Amino acid sequence: MTVAVAGYAGRVENYIAALRAAGLESAVTLAPEAADRCAGLLLPGGGDIHPSRFGQPDRGSRDIDPALDEAQLALLDAFVRAGKPVLGICRGHQVVNVYFGGGLIQDLPTARDHMARGREDSAHPVRIVPGSALFGLYGPAAAVNSSHHQGLDALGTGLRATAFAPDGVIEAAEHDTLPILTVQFHPERMTLAFAGPDKAEGGAVFSLFRRMMGRA
Repeated sequence: MTVAVAGYAGRVENYIAALRAAGLESAVTLAPEAADRCAGLLLPGGGDIHPSRFGQPDRGSRDIDPALDEAQLALLDAFVRAGKPVLGICRGHQVVNVYFGGGLIQDLPTARDHMARGREDSAHPVRIVPGSALFGLYGPAAAVNSSHHQGLDALGTGLRATAFAPDGVIEAAEHDTLPILTVQFHPERMTLAFAGPDKAEGGAVFSLFRRMMGRA
């Protein structure tokens, strides 16, 4: 099975490696036609979404790329219409929420607790909602990494929060009827060479994504 990775070539190598370890091929593309030939969509991390996309003026957004916003939202729309699985990571978690009409907090009051420290991601526990996909992987709690300054605000239509950081930041979400899973943390940096005793094994998220595609 091939996954469309909605990013720029040369900037998504960690995602490609994590997908490969889960037995999945990758196609780095921003073309909506990928929904016809790929089994699933991965929306990777990156800069912030233009706040006009969720009806706000700029209040601290960074590294905005309007062309990427437009391309990723169009690609997501194609996969949603095709009913194919979607995995959103960090920025991708936020893109999915905006697509379904939700909002973002542009600069978290507790952003310092979520930002990378030097070259290393920070780490913190998350509380996981029973019955969710992540609960099936990790149980009621897990330690995850963190490298972001924004977070979900109001949830988009059909989305439900399934994991929370200690400060209440939404760390995961699922769609009620569509095969969509999103996480604020970076599972691709919690597996393979990045695995460690201070974090859960991120490869489990990519294995779950493969199972989602197998059921679609």
